[in-house]
Amino acid sequence: MRGAFISTLIELAKSDEKIFLLTGDLGFSVSEGFRDEFPKRFLNAGVAEQNMIGVATGLALSGKIVFVYSIIPFVTMRCLEQLRNDICMHNMNVKIIGVGAGLHYGSAGPSHHAIEDIGVLRSMPDMVIVSPATAQDTYDAVEFAIEHQGPVYIRLGKSCDSVECPRQTDRSIQKAVLLEQGDDVTIISTGTILSVAEQVTEILKDNRVAVRLINMRTIKPIDAEAISKAATETKAIFTIEEHNVIGGLGSAVSEVLAELSCRVLFRRFALPDRFIEDVGDRKYLIEKSGLGADQIAEAVLAKLNNTAADRLIKEQVFEPMLQVTSGAKTNTPKWPNRDNKKKIH
Repeated sequence: MRGAFISTLIELAKSDEKIFLLTGDLGFSVSEGFRDEFPKRFLNAGVAEQNMIGVATGLALSGKIVFVYSIIPFVTMRCLEQLRNDICMHNMNVKIIGVGAGLHYGSAGPSHHAIEDIGVLRSMPDMVIVSPATAQDTYDAVEFAIEHQGPVYIRLGKSCDSVECPRQTDRSIQKAVLLEQGDDVTIISTGTILSVAEQVTEILKDNRVAVRLINMRTIKPIDAEAISKAATETKAIFTIEEHNVIGGLGSAVSEVLAELSCRVLFRRFALPDRFIEDVGDRKYLIEKSGLGADQIAEAVLAKLNNTAADRLIKEQVFEPMLQVTSGAKTNTPKWPNRDNKKKIH
């Protein structure tokens, strides 16, 4: 994904002299191509992220389109006051490129984990948040960032394991991409954990659950229309994200659902609300956090089966009991055996 970002930026910078790239002593083996091609439009600000944001703001005030690149915790939280007061408060044309979404820097420890960034930046006025899952998403995100007047945060993983998404006809990064069409449940994923969502989808399909799989490429503003359609056309919605359970994709989707008149089963699958102090690579930490494909699929099937059993109890027991108390004639209700739960088709 880092390669997709820099190759797109180099190509677009060839035809737009306003494009600048700043980095905070990071990006070696990534940013050299831009540095060598446009040495007068590249600046390594060193380990001084707060100052780097100030420099980016000054360049934006002079009419430049400024991209700032670093590891997510350093480019979002170390300089949070500058992001708020310098960039967002004045709607500056600065693009924040954060690398290492979620647990991509897993072995570096919690100081390098990016688990709060969406929640922090989603409350910043005028900040657009894009979370690519594939290289094509990254191309589209960079193109959008250049065309958009104002701050944009692009949340990148180090690499991408997901199958490439089909290209949108209008290529609008702010529209969700429908990857699978189903009418039983909807899975909404964002970022590179889409590869896990794809595996979950296949497991559920093997269990005769028809899945609608959505790649939500933009978190703010979120595609409320896609969420609304899923809520009215499927029986349940599950979100999967590599972010704290508070403030991320699941929170954004739940806010949309809360304002809809329809009722739908909903659950978030995300990182726990704690710092992850276990040591290991990304795959190990994801599974340790309960976000492995088998773990999520098992939880989804259990949720669906429990809901089906509860619905059966309501239909065969409580509704007949209400009819009795209202004076209606009814047969004596039989309690269902909860061990023989209905299969979700």
